[in-house]
Amino acid sequence: MFKIAKANAAVPLLPGSMNDNNQQHEMLAQFSVSESWTGDLSSGVLRLGKWSAMLHGLSAEECGLLNLIRCYDSGDRSRVLELFEQAATHCSSFCFSTTIIMPNGLRQPLFCMGESNGLEEKYSGSMAGVFVFPRFKLEGARQITNRQ
Repeated sequence: MFKIAKANAAVPLLPGSMNDNNQQHEMLAQFSVSESWTGDLSSGVLRLGKWSAMLHGLSAEECGLLNLIRCYDSGDRSRVLELFEQAATHCSSFCFSTTIIMPNGLRQPLFCMGESNGLEEKYSGSMAGVFVFPRFKLEGARQITNRQ
């Protein structure tokens, strides 16, 4: 799944959807680990949370896009890079899914949703999003995230 849309074409929030009473944090935590991320388009730096950095095999929580995607399934890297490049040039909402492949053979599914904004001036703007790491086991592979 690789999708990009203009930000103003995104589905509007449903009334009450941001009400914390409607958020089912326990259910989300039962099935996945999720963490937000941000990107500064003027510097090209992505800022991840601790879990996201660890699951991407990174030693620091700040990185560039190429460092981020190098652990993705090789068949998906160019498409993910293309999505980020499109989002960096036009205010957009985007999503993708891929698999993180660690050097030790562990495989972790990944869903990413994000948006870019503030691109009115060249080399400016930002991105924000969320990584969702499902807690299910891939067939024939060991997974990274597990219930704790």
